[in-house]
Amino acid sequence: MSLSHRLTRMTGRDPEESHRGATPLELLFDLTFVVAFSQISSQTAHALELGHLSTAFAGFGFATFAVSWAWINYSWLASAYDNEDIFFRIATLIVMVGVLVVALGVPDVFRSLEEGDHLDNTVMVAGYVIMRVATVALWLRAATHDPQRRQTCLAYATDISIAQIGWVALIFLNLPIGATFAIAGFLVVFELAGPPFAELKYGRTPWHPHHIAERYGLLVIITLGEIVLGTILAISAVVEDVGWTVEAALIAFGGTALAFAMWWVYFVVPVGPVLARHPLRAFPWGYGHVLLFGSVVGVGAGLHVAARVIAGDAHVDTVFAVLTVAIPVLAFEVMVFALYALLVLQFDPLHLWLLLGAVAILAVAVLTVTLGASVGVALIVIACSPTVIIVGYETIGYRHQAEALAHVTR
Repeated sequence: MSLSHRLTRMTGRDPEESHRGATPLELLFDLTFVVAFSQISSQTAHALELGHLSTAFAGFGFATFAVSWAWINYSWLASAYDNEDIFFRIATLIVMVGVLVVALGVPDVFRSLEEGDHLDNTVMVAGYVIMRVATVALWLRAATHDPQRRQTCLAYATDISIAQIGWVALIFLNLPIGATFAIAGFLVVFELAGPPFAELKYGRTPWHPHHIAERYGLLVIITLGEIVLGTILAISAVVEDVGWTVEAALIAFGGTALAFAMWWVYFVVPVGPVLARHPLRAFPWGYGHVLLFGSVVGVGAGLHVAARVIAGDAHVDTVFAVLTVAIPVLAFEVMVFALYALLVLQFDPLHLWLLLGAVAILAVAVLTVTLGASVGVALIVIACSPTVIIVGYETIGYRHQAEALAHVTR
């Protein structure tokens, strides 16, 4: 193993490399998304606590896709071509700067949606330009050094460049918000179509299935940090109002237990072996994570709303605050089951029963608040929702999963 990081050829990694794990550079790269997701969470919470649902939903959807897609673009490229040389490291630094610029542009997006004139995505697109310049340079370098996959790499570079021209054009067109979102929807479809077009038409890049599974899991863990942050904000609101009470303890335990249970539920499925056997299933599984990441960020935003309701600064009531937590928790649970089904291409009736049980618990949480319970009590009940799935898996479900995985990976 070389101890220097001098320039080397980007010929591609071995997709069957043993003990392939996330690199320190990738872990550092992921830290920029802590800032990005935090921006989305806080801006969404601000719109929600004012009762401005259209601004919250539109801004949340637009920003979450932008940030998640930026991470996905880089992570699959790094899985295939990270040679740890100085060029790749500097290019990653440039991408990281771009992510931070994108994060800085999130408040402008929400503000412009609130004003209702046009979508101000100037700063966000500027961040994308920074990221895409570095990403295109890496794909072109890979195309030069890896003749076997030259056409695939060039297809990636071309798709990214064309899409970026479209995003930049949206700035100068200065269209009404409705028209902007219509064009943005087309560009999103174009972006999503790029990787399957490149890989299916010209051949697969040497991404590593176990490495990719680990990378997605690590970002889920980072995103769960938003739930921990939201919990801290809610606890602080209680302590500043009435001091350390049973309510503060309930929120502390409930928020932490919720994050822990969601982590447990996500990591139930060993994804790597399935992707190694069926690489084409990586597309729906990987793309579906945009919704899963969003659901976790949404839980964090809901806890932000709860904190402001407790502090008495919000224009919404406690029931609304609990709904902003319960609904994204439900979305997370639905996405976990959906991604599993897309991965193994099987439907397990047990999952429907577990999901119904989880939904029932969430309904109980909302009902308890309606009847006068506190946010802390509701949070404890909400944390029981993913716990239902955990108990079902650990008692019965693991046998079903073992049979499904044996069938899929043989």
